[in-house]
Amino acid sequence: MKRALLIAGPTASGKSVVALALARSFGAVVVNADSMQVYADLRLLTARPSAEEVRLAPHRLFGEVDGAVNYSVGRWARRAREILEEIGARPVIFVGGTGLYLRALTEGLSHIPAVPDAVRAAARARAEGLETAELHAELALIDPETASRLQPSDRQRAVRALEVFLAAGRPLASFQGERQGAALAAGTWTGLFLAPERDELYRRVDARFDAMLEEGALAEAARLAERRLDPALPVMRALGVPQLIAYLEGRLSLDEAARRAKLDTRHYAKRQFTWARHQLQGFAWVAPEAAEEQGKRALDG
Repeated sequence: MKRALLIAGPTASGKSVVALALARSFGAVVVNADSMQVYADLRLLTARPSAEEVRLAPHRLFGEVDGAVNYSVGRWARRAREILEEIGARPVIFVGGTGLYLRALTEGLSHIPAVPDAVRAAARARAEGLETAELHAELALIDPETASRLQPSDRQRAVRALEVFLAAGRPLASFQGERQGAALAAGTWTGLFLAPERDELYRRVDARFDAMLEEGALAEAARLAERRLDPALPVMRALGVPQLIAYLEGRLSLDEAARRAKLDTRHYAKRQFTWARHQLQGFAWVAPEAAEEQGKRALDG
């Protein structure tokens, strides 16, 4: 039996459904590999498995992290290693749309030092008064290589690069070649990337957001807004959150907030396709309707 099955794909492609069906068939543990589903604050808006689904098979790393935490791929990779050790020889299914998490499992991570809380606070305070383009320009002065790899609009990664520079006194790019070993060795895992037709995927995106609103996503966003967290935190940038908070603050109508959230989600799904095509090596691209059968063959060895 393979050590692990890795199920990737764009948002709303049906990954969780496939993972749950396979976990029930093989007695596997489902481990989250989505950077937003780790947060306890957001179940509906991140499409986290429901309580009923969690009862049907063991789920790990779903909703385990408080939204005030700036959770990183490094912390996720360490937790994933712990889970692999805990479950022993039991089949495991990693499922999620965060390709960098999956690459950390199969290729290892750059050895980037931890950033102390005080340094992180200082970096954010320094960035707070700057527009995103200005922040990117400042990063380019101290770490031009990392800045060249980032979109000028990518505020979160620019702040992260600034944190690393302040903590280590070295550019983030200088750590890229220093890699820790992979948790899953070659030959011990099978990877599937669910690739629905674009029109069908966009239809699913829109329908799912409408369902989220009906199930209480607006109240979920309101509870998060009441916490007054740093807007730069990942949880505050989750798909749908900025738009619904803008509605709650009277800056958008609900219809416009929903329209923008759906559009942002479609753009994100497109970026996931592009990233996977160039960065996610060793994954077989499959139609969602064929994924369960492919997964069965992988877990059957």
